[in-house]
Parts: sequence; C-alpha cells; structure tokens
Amino acid sequence: MTYENLLIEAEEKGIKVKEKNMYVNLKGAYKDNKILINLKVSTNVEKKCILSEEIGHHETSYGNIIDDNKIVNKKQEVRARRWGYERTVKIPDLIKAYEYGAVSRFEIAQYLEVTEEHLINAITNYKKRYGYFVETENHYLYFEPYFKVEKKDNLFNNLISM
Repeated sequence: MTYENLLIEAEEKGIKVKEKNMYVNLKGAYKDNKILINLKVSTNVEKKCILSEEIGHHETSYGNIIDDNKIVNKKQEVRARRWGYERTVKIPDLIKAYEYGAVSRFEIAQYLEVTEEHLINAITNYKKRYGYFVETENHYLYFEPYFKVEKKDNLFNNLISM
C-alpha cells in the first residue's frame, strides 16, 4: 500500500486530505472529515504513516482530543495509532517481507514503505496484542527478544536436526 492508495481510501471514506504549511509542531491533524498533512513532511513514506493514523482518528475517535492530559483523549490517540499500524503493517505483509528476503528493520520498513519508527511501533503494538509471538497457518512471528518470522517447516526441521 502506498501513500497514493491511502489518499484514494480517504477519498472513498469521504475524507478530504490537504497538504498545507502548519505553523504548529504537528505532522498531521484530523477534524470533521478533513485531514491536514504538514508540508514539512518531505517523503511519501512518512506521509503514508501520518495519513494512516489520521484516517484512524476518522475511524475510531470522536470530539476534540487535543488535550492529552485527559485519559479518554490518550486512549483515543492510542486507538487511532493502532488502527494506522494495523492498516499499514499487516501480519501477512510482514510474512511477505520475510519471504522477499527482508530481514533487518530497515529492509522490512523499506519493503512495506513505512518509516522504521512506524514499523517498530507496529511490532510493539502486535506484541501488546498477541504476546511474544503469533502463529499463522504456515509461520510464527516472534516479537521478542527481537522481531523474527519463521516458517513452521523450518522450525520443525531445526528441532529434528538437534
């Protein structure tokens, strides 16, 4: 998924997206079916990460949540970020990155077209959700002590050869 794909998705949801100079220290903002992306954000990869979170606000938030001293606002922020992480860094896409040969955080982030920071946060999100690993039909994805994808056949073969 690219930034352009997310722009189309936003449009289909009835959200208008504008890139605009923002004079506050924000990279993006959402209000009333409108998303602003700060023009100071220079790459489409970073814009994609920001846009996914802002669409997450459209999907999960309500009211004014600017005041981050309120617990209810913090929770809405977390929900929107989670939505963005899970939209841009999906478990099947992590497996595809592994099968492509991407191993390091940099390579995986590059394959998924997200920032390394976004990838790390997405993996942390999955760890909170699933624990130390998650099992799919053919793979295990480990989140601790470091991120790793392992095909089930390989794991079984490694145990037999011991």
